[in-house]
Amino acid sequence: MATVSIIIPVLNEADNLPLLFDNINRLNPNPQQVIVVDGGSNDDSIDIIQSFINELILDNNRKIDWQMTESKAGRALQMNTGAALATGEVLLFLHADTQLPLNAIESVSEAMKRAEWGRFDVQIASRQPTLRLVSQMINWRSRLSGIATGDQAIFISQSLFKQIGGYPNQALMEDIELCKQLKGIAKPACLKSKVITSARRWQQHGTWRIIILMWHLRFDYWRGVSADNIKARYYK
Repeated sequence: MATVSIIIPVLNEADNLPLLFDNINRLNPNPQQVIVVDGGSNDDSIDIIQSFINELILDNNRKIDWQMTESKAGRALQMNTGAALATGEVLLFLHADTQLPLNAIESVSEAMKRAEWGRFDVQIASRQPTLRLVSQMINWRSRLSGIATGDQAIFISQSLFKQIGGYPNQALMEDIELCKQLKGIAKPACLKSKVITSARRWQQHGTWRIIILMWHLRFDYWRGVSADNIKARYYK
């Protein structure tokens, strides 16, 4: 069984952290290590993380090596900061609003016997038919293109991650750029087991508005528009 370090970039995720930690603690088998990288939260995220880790220490119940560190905001920077502290043979990058299947570590370990990197299928946490279709389209597109998004919990061998120099230091689309580099070296393992990711951005801003926006942003990135420009439009 390969040893796995889970790396989680966090920025103002207080509402999602309890569910996230519960999900990770229920994984069977456990990951070797979990590294939470806060990017300057101004909600209760840091207090929740520290309290959770301190309780595990007091209970002498640390089956998993939980760590917290801090960096400047930016998912690429935060994930690279976490990766620098990782001791696992495999790095699994997980968004704070995404839950892993309970056999995730075994699935990743098996996949890494035949591949050097990969990702999960994704399911958006909603009963809305449109979002179920969006989930399927994301998975189909990923299989055809060899490109994964961060919501799909990308995993990669530590050695290959170091070889390519980690995540590119850019404002957005860092997952797309990473996958472009990776698929030039090796094909991804496309796992059919699903991670469950939050529907919050779709619910907050409207399903079709987000679908159209993401199509435009991906097309613009493909044709060479800068990541800074795309980030400004995405967060507007």
